[in-house]
Amino acid sequence: MSRILVIEDETAHNSNLREILEKNGHSASTVKSIQEATEDYPLPSFDLIITDLRLPGQPGTDIIHLAQGVPVLVMTSYASLRSAVDAMKLGAVDYIAKPFDEEDIIRIVNSILSKDTSALPTSRVSRTQEISNMIYGCCQAMRRVFKLMDKVAPTEATVLIQGETGTGKELAARAIHKLSKRSEREYICVNCAAIPESLIESELFGHEKGAFTGAVSARNGLIEAADGGTLFLDEIGELPLEAQARLLRVLQEGEIRRVGSTQSRKVNVRLVAATHRNLRALTRTGQFREDLFYRLNVVQLKLPPLRERGNDIAGLTDTLLQKIAEKLGKPKLNITEDAMHAIRRYTWPGNVRELENAIERGGILCDESTITADLLDIESEVDDINIPQSLITPATPNRPHVVTPVSESLSIEGYFQQFVLENENRMSETELAQRLGISRKSLWEKRQKLGIPRKKSV
Repeated sequence: MSRILVIEDETAHNSNLREILEKNGHSASTVKSIQEATEDYPLPSFDLIITDLRLPGQPGTDIIHLAQGVPVLVMTSYASLRSAVDAMKLGAVDYIAKPFDEEDIIRIVNSILSKDTSALPTSRVSRTQEISNMIYGCCQAMRRVFKLMDKVAPTEATVLIQGETGTGKELAARAIHKLSKRSEREYICVNCAAIPESLIESELFGHEKGAFTGAVSARNGLIEAADGGTLFLDEIGELPLEAQARLLRVLQEGEIRRVGSTQSRKVNVRLVAATHRNLRALTRTGQFREDLFYRLNVVQLKLPPLRERGNDIAGLTDTLLQKIAEKLGKPKLNITEDAMHAIRRYTWPGNVRELENAIERGGILCDESTITADLLDIESEVDDINIPQSLITPATPNRPHVVTPVSESLSIEGYFQQFVLENENRMSETELAQRLGISRKSLWEKRQKLGIPRKKSV
């Protein structure tokens, strides 16, 4: 039976790790600081020391030179990844990101104890995650994302990134570029939804002098600017059909033609595209070219929404607290138990970006260093979901007031879906949109996203 010393100042993490180790056949002792470790135990008597990077009094890396040859495994949040790499240089045998799965920690512990270092990298934060700065991802869905990015980045394949707003599509695209053979060349990011439809072809493909009113000189387009590098087209579902046809030629022939020109120019560009919309559904309605969709959809990368990432939200919160504390110039930011409960309960339609904004708002408004639930300004939004007044059906002479019953466990999208399905037979699209407090366009987009086709009028 191997003897393992755990140095962790948080009681819950301490006892949890001890329980995991003992359940898997190891003997574990726990302390809360390096001083306690050196005073209570002879360090050479242990087979392995597991220490948190940040400890009261002195950093966890100080145990490395005190351990007298005993291997040291460093635990760290993703925000402290650079410090973990420094710990490796100081002599730590490996590091692992918190929070971690039982399978992860046992694999790395057994690998160290058996001196089988070939298995160690599997438990580390991947190089893709480090480069992408995607903050944190421990759930199975995010691991699949990082694994796929590892495989596709070194190739020249076109990548289609799908995910809701705020899930990190641009971060993923930037990571693919940095891990590719084109990492030293240009990375051009274009938000197709932010460019007026009348200008998008000129912006992407360039124009010749006199091609249109205001074209006083020739100008390179953004595709040309990305020659030799990577072009990232965000929200590609918003691209007009004519521009889609031009883009298809870039992918098929590797050439562009400026607006107003009769000559084609060769370009060598790797394309990464992203969208929050269902492009396959848009091809059926004629809003997106089917041939372009198949050209884009060589490798599809699906980023999971925050509500489907399980315990990742705790790790993300911890990481964002550290990141925002540094940004605001505060030594430390904490969060109350009620605030953490609110974070876990909320559905986060804006995903990681919304979580970051909520924590930053709390960090700015808190008097000391502790963020309370009311400072996050999200709990009221959760409560409002239960019975919004806008969804109360008005009374008529033959029908009393009706409130669509809603389960408290329904998410915002689940509530939307239930309301639409129950009322679309007796309400027009305009009425549905008004009751939901959104525009007809937003209603249509929600239908597309959730796969709720509009009823055909008879």
